[in-house]
Amino acid sequence: MSKRVLLAEDEPNIAESLVFVLERAGFEVDVESDGKSALDNALNSRPDVFVLDVMLPELDGYEVLRKLRADGRTSELPVLMLTAKGQREDRETALSCGANLFITKPFANADIIAAVSQLAEGGGTAA
Repeated sequence: MSKRVLLAEDEPNIAESLVFVLERAGFEVDVESDGKSALDNALNSRPDVFVLDVMLPELDGYEVLRKLRADGRTSELPVLMLTAKGQREDRETALSCGANLFITKPFANADIIAAVSQLAEGGGTAA
């Protein structure tokens, strides 16, 4: 059975591209375009990996991540943070909120596949 990925991304072109790349790599992908919907989906469906954009409407990615880590159902959910904000402080904030991995946009498709595959197989150490 393929691993399920929840993608929270509000930019339609990026979401479409990521769905295409991840499905070609064998993942089943659900997409949410705002933080509140993504949080609800993660809490209720418990995906294998959560790819989370930082800048989202409703709740930003950091707040979504804080809420995930505070909930026993999702406290161990592997999370890959994706963001156009690549400053050191953004990476530190993501990791301090509980992100397992952090990738900045623009990104290489191979890097996304490698990161999601690593997290799906239980390699959830921060990088």
